[in-house]
Amino acid sequence: QVQLVESGGGSVQAGGSLRLVCAASGYTMGATCMGWFRQAPGKEREGIAHIDQFGSRTYYSDSVKGRFTISKDNAKNILSLQMNNLKPEDTGMYFCAGGACAHGVLPPAMYPYTGRGTQVTVSS
Repeated sequence: QVQLVESGGGSVQAGGSLRLVCAASGYTMGATCMGWFRQAPGKEREGIAHIDQFGSRTYYSDSVKGRFTISKDNAKNILSLQMNNLKPEDTGMYFCAGGACAHGVLPPAMYPYTGRGTQVTVSS
């Protein structure tokens, strides 16, 4: 049974940083691609980052490019998202996802596996 569990969310002031971590069980991250998406209150889900199965190619949405970094440790089966220079508009629930690959950020619905999310709140 595949399980993805996110952690690391919290409340920070604008300009601050957070590091999200996604731990996988029943699932080998090295065999497929992974990503992060988020959902702000009252808004559609938004894909924000994607990484290939080897961890060598990364893709970002324009909204987070230059501020967020996706990475994964295949040996530890962990996916991370380092978020710097956070803005109030980054507030939302953040989800890790996996099981689909593309040369770009994927729409969240394309991933067969997703976690339950972790909340990020950025105050001004």
